[in-house]
Amino acid sequence: MRGPQDKPVDVLPVRVGDAQYRSKALPPTTLGLDQALIWVVIGLLAWGLVMVYSASIAMADNPRFGKILPYHFALRHAISLGVGFVAALLAFQVPMERWEQLAPRIFMLALVLLVIVLIPHVGVSVNGSRRWLSLGVMNFQPSELAKFAVLLYAADYMVRRMAVKERFFRAVLPMAFAVLIVGVLLLAEPDMGAFLVIVIIAMGILFLGGVNARMFFGMGALVVLAFVAMIATSPWRRERIFAYLNPWDMEHALGKGYQLTHALIAIGRGEVTGVGLGRSVEKLHWLPEAHTDFLFSVIGEEFGFVGLMVLIFAFYWLMRRMTEIGREAIILDRVFSGLVAQGVAIWMGFQAFINMGVNLGALPTKGLTLPLMSFGGSAILFNLIAIAVVLRVDYENKALQSPRRA
Repeated sequence: MRGPQDKPVDVLPVRVGDAQYRSKALPPTTLGLDQALIWVVIGLLAWGLVMVYSASIAMADNPRFGKILPYHFALRHAISLGVGFVAALLAFQVPMERWEQLAPRIFMLALVLLVIVLIPHVGVSVNGSRRWLSLGVMNFQPSELAKFAVLLYAADYMVRRMAVKERFFRAVLPMAFAVLIVGVLLLAEPDMGAFLVIVIIAMGILFLGGVNARMFFGMGALVVLAFVAMIATSPWRRERIFAYLNPWDMEHALGKGYQLTHALIAIGRGEVTGVGLGRSVEKLHWLPEAHTDFLFSVIGEEFGFVGLMVLIFAFYWLMRRMTEIGREAIILDRVFSGLVAQGVAIWMGFQAFINMGVNLGALPTKGLTLPLMSFGGSAILFNLIAIAVVLRVDYENKALQSPRRA
């Protein structure tokens, strides 16, 4: 980039709302995809497929699942990866400008599906929760679409409200009302875990969008009080908290603390280098949901402390890279794209943090899967779509910086 005197320009003017900032210019790059990001994602997906097979292979012996083959869940997971890959390719073709236009419609679609799933004999009920819609070959979970929809809607909302971001009633309250509607529908399923992730996504984007710090922390305090109230007024949620505080107590070890105790046993058995791939004992009908919510514990048992640290570092690198892509977009005055990329980082980073914390006993038990790895068709589908959108942001960033750009 050259100035009037044909000298390199070291800064780029960036306008956000009515304020103008000056940021260091990014070095020109060639058009293409972020190869490192793609390979890290592929590595996590491949590792997840292997671990889903390892964690679910013994389920063929469980009468609860009927007569299934040992590779039943692994095959379904592989099909979900294939569908997700195709959806990601299609999502990558959509320009970010079009995603911004579609954000309100996708949000409305998510609301409609969240209502439909609550209709008796329409939504599929499993273990007392009505969270799925049957599509014949697979079940679809509207809460996963809701995460993606709130992400797009919050980013679009902040761009539209940038001029009034310092005013609570005009900037924060309408978004809070939208999230509240989603929350009421999710808690009716019930799915408190998905609601928690959605709240964090929305708050994170509001914060990154420049909402006044006092308003942000005030809103955060209200959210904490709301979740405390939900726990206090729900007997079974209170039991989970007590079980989390003392899972080894005889009253909890065979009840609400059963999953946590066996998750900790699995991780403890792994020690430093693990017992070896496929040699987990806890997955043999001791640890419930070993292929979904507690896949992290099976990884800890089979790969040990070393394997868990590699996994944690992979997620850390992934979140950091997506955050950098979002920052680059904002520097290029593409605020919506930047907020979306950073919102995806918040989504996957926070959900991975919660899942790992639950498995390690650092957080109360909550039904949240490990992104990109745990069994679950809808989760894998929207994880891959979200990654594709981040890659699209990066692609457009590079297109704007390329010296070959028209």
